[in-house]
Formats: sequence, structure tokens, C-alpha cells
Amino acid sequence: MHQNITLRLEKRLIRKAKIRAAERGTSISGLLAEYLQEKLEDEDAYEQARQRALDLLDRGFHLGGHVPASRDELHER
Repeated sequence: MHQNITLRLEKRLIRKAKIRAAERGTSISGLLAEYLQEKLEDEDAYEQARQRALDLLDRGFHLGGHVPASRDELHER
């Protein structure tokens, strides 16, 4: 489903967008839709990666160490 929107942009930006859209064989609308889609997908991917990293930090890291012996165990002979 598509819906039209109205944007207010500087003339210089519109001129550049027209040129870029023509180079890609699309319209300004198509160009903006493509850019917006890419931006939203990138932000979603970033947020997912960020959440995975935070989950890893919450679980902690296994650094191969061991729990040290108690004081009594260290002094047993």
C-alpha cells in the first residue's frame, strides 16, 4: 500500500535529487523511498546487534579461570 506525502526541501537539494534519480533511472519519490528503507533497515540491524552485545555483557564472559580455593584449603598440608 502506498500513500502520498508532502515534503518541504531546499531547491538546491531538490535539484541534486533530480539528477541522482535520473542517473539511477528512477524518480525522486523512488530514490527517497529507497534511501528511507535502507536507513530504517540499518537502524534495525544496529539495534539488534546492540541488544545482542548487551545480552552478552549481562551474561558475562568465561575467561578460563577457576574459583580460587578457600583459605583453609590453601593452608592444608
